[in-house]
Amino acid sequence: MKVIPIYIEAGITGFESPAAEYKELGLSLDNLLIKHPNATFIGLASGSSMQGVGIFDKDLLIVDRSLTPLNGDIIVCNYNGNFTCKILDKVNRRLVSASDMHNPVTVYPDDDFQLEGVVSRSIRMHKQADLSCML
Repeated sequence: MKVIPIYIEAGITGFESPAAEYKELGLSLDNLLIKHPNATFIGLASGSSMQGVGIFDKDLLIVDRSLTPLNGDIIVCNYNGNFTCKILDKVNRRLVSASDMHNPVTVYPDDDFQLEGVVSRSIRMHKQADLSCML
């Protein structure tokens, strides 16, 4: 991704924009945000149960399937037919929300549980975007 300069004038003359010297940066968001592209997918967060760790409704989640989940990692999983994002408590076999409004959920051996990946990054959406391409 190349960054193009955007010159903004506010009726003040005599000063060049501080951004003017940054003509082109060889910056790739893919390289910056995604370590394992072949094992990574992007999901859309829904709900308020993870706000305590900075994940809000409609945030984008970068989920890496190649990472081994550690205790305390934020994961995406399929739990009894529902995709969910929670904090993994491996010691107590629980899925923990980052909100006091939601109780931890114990994962029992007869539950249908499949880890989908570890959330490596989240991206806040400050302006409503057309996310229909993700659906």
